[in-house]
Amino acid sequence: MNKVTVAKSAGFCFGVDRAVKMVYNELESNTKVATLGPIIHNQDVVKDMNEKGARVVDSVEELCPDETVVIRSHGVGRAVYDEIEKKGCRMLDATCPFVAKIHKIVAEKSKEGYLILIAGDVNHPEIQGIIGHCEQNYYVFKDNVELKHVFRKNENFFKKKLAFVAQTTYNIIEWEECLKVIPQDNPDIVIFDTICSATDTRQSDAAELARNSDVMLVVGGRHSSNTVKLFEVCSRYCKTYHIENSDELSSLMLPYACKIGITAGASTPAYIIEEVQTTMTENVNLTANQDEEIDFAEALDQSFKKIHTGEKVEGLVVSVDNAEITVDLGTKHTGYVKLEDLTDDSTKKPEDIVSVGDKIELIVIKVNDSEGTVALSKRKVDEQAGYDTVVKAKEEGTVLEGTVSRIVNKGVTLNYMGVRIFIPASQTGLPRGAELDQLNKQKVQFKIIEVDEGGKKRAVGSIKAVDSAKKEEARAAFWADAEIGKTYVGKVKSLTSFGAFVDLGGIDGMVHISELSWKRIKHPSEVVSVGDTLEVYIKDLNAEENRISLGFKKAEDNPWEIFKAQYAVDDVVKATIVSITSFGAFAQIIDGVDGLIHISQLADKKVENVKDIVSVGDVVDVKIIDIDDESKRISISIRELLEDAADEDAAEDEE
Repeated sequence: MNKVTVAKSAGFCFGVDRAVKMVYNELESNTKVATLGPIIHNQDVVKDMNEKGARVVDSVEELCPDETVVIRSHGVGRAVYDEIEKKGCRMLDATCPFVAKIHKIVAEKSKEGYLILIAGDVNHPEIQGIIGHCEQNYYVFKDNVELKHVFRKNENFFKKKLAFVAQTTYNIIEWEECLKVIPQDNPDIVIFDTICSATDTRQSDAAELARNSDVMLVVGGRHSSNTVKLFEVCSRYCKTYHIENSDELSSLMLPYACKIGITAGASTPAYIIEEVQTTMTENVNLTANQDEEIDFAEALDQSFKKIHTGEKVEGLVVSVDNAEITVDLGTKHTGYVKLEDLTDDSTKKPEDIVSVGDKIELIVIKVNDSEGTVALSKRKVDEQAGYDTVVKAKEEGTVLEGTVSRIVNKGVTLNYMGVRIFIPASQTGLPRGAELDQLNKQKVQFKIIEVDEGGKKRAVGSIKAVDSAKKEEARAAFWADAEIGKTYVGKVKSLTSFGAFVDLGGIDGMVHISELSWKRIKHPSEVVSVGDTLEVYIKDLNAEENRISLGFKKAEDNPWEIFKAQYAVDDVVKATIVSITSFGAFAQIIDGVDGLIHISQLADKKVENVKDIVSVGDVVDVKIIDIDDESKRISISIRELLEDAADEDAAEDEE
């Protein structure tokens, strides 16, 4: 190794450096510090902070009231700020200014009615934070292929106002490809350049160094988005390794190289970069793997080795372009793998599957000795491995997972490790006659119920079998600890005229209509709707018939108990006439509790017809004259109030 070079821009960016300094400054002030997520994608730095007293929490709920919480440079959604304020914790906001700019853009454009399209990794905390500032609908796409798919699937997009932003650490080259997909002459489309200038510079410098190096070392955390993108950029030009620190160098099988390049992600401290550079320069323990004596006679024999169609071989990837890859087989032949022989996933490019320097297994498709070329297939190797896995899954009843790719006649299909899986409509778990389109592009779990052993590498799967097993497991778990009085939270699954069926997590129980409300209702829909979440309790169980009776209304909401707590005999109250009979009128005292004004109690004179005195809807003053707790009946009177008033007037006249 003759030369070790570090890229011009490598390591901490402004935003990360600012966040790290904030934490250390607080720790030096003996402040109790908690960071909302790791402040940096670097285990060494996070460990050091932890040892000095900084806690890492995953949610605001985990914070202690006396802690100062630091928002990392990735930023967070508006809801998180509200949660912190509610918690009462002191907050330091270390959101990168470039990220904060995106927050402002998406918030403003959302208010203006724009649909926000975001380039990046939907699971990355920066993207999650950006989403948290969108008021309208949004879409996140990972690359230009996915963006094309989004446009094809949503043709009415171009009838809307669209605003495009990108994750600050998004791959510059990929962003340029995305821009080619976006119409440039549409006045309702606005595109914001939100990739951090430091990211742009770091990736450009890394690419330039990689072009002039035999091997590149990218230093940074395994989960650091910008470090991973640096690795992708450098891999286009030479053999590239992703390491977290100098300790990993001794385990690398580094090829002999005259020029070694080093770059580092935004979360990598300067001292770690220096350690890697020093170790490489001193060449400690790294050339041991290269010092084995080469048997040139054996190598020469290998170069003249014959290869045959159908043979499995191992190749070293030496170049990758958009249509194919080239591999070194260690023979006089040059191996080529076309994209269709690399994968059957039409959304992927060769660079998504392999990188220069990878060793891969291949099947020989065709040998051309006169031209010295070999056509190879990685897809056939993957298909065989996938087929073996599928056969084993059928034998062992293993649950597999895949994404539905097509809706076909009488079912759906998906690809699992190169094997076509057909799932009949009857095995999808959907009701008979349901639209199968709802499964398209959805991730599903399934079991293999039949395998084609005729060499076509096809199989039949069942989503229903997985659902049934889950339900059976849920039933067993439920009955194992179910008891009368136990409370559950469930979702309303369906309504009938006599009650509501509630899903308790794989098993259904029923709330009778009489248990839904203390008031008389004609149909459960007056109280609940399908999809509502209810807190219910078990009233009765019958394991043999698999019946579960549930209660919903609570004792403390019983109108009769509320009435008894607030009113007594001789109290004067206002009541609303709700119905009239031949023997009197019923008046509502409180919601759910009515009292009877007998015809003899309607006036201080004889009444022939109740309607001559009161009408439905009248609000009248009445006196409670009797409460029958056992039969839950209340007698009220207008006459007694009139007589009481007459007695008072007579007493005043005597005085």
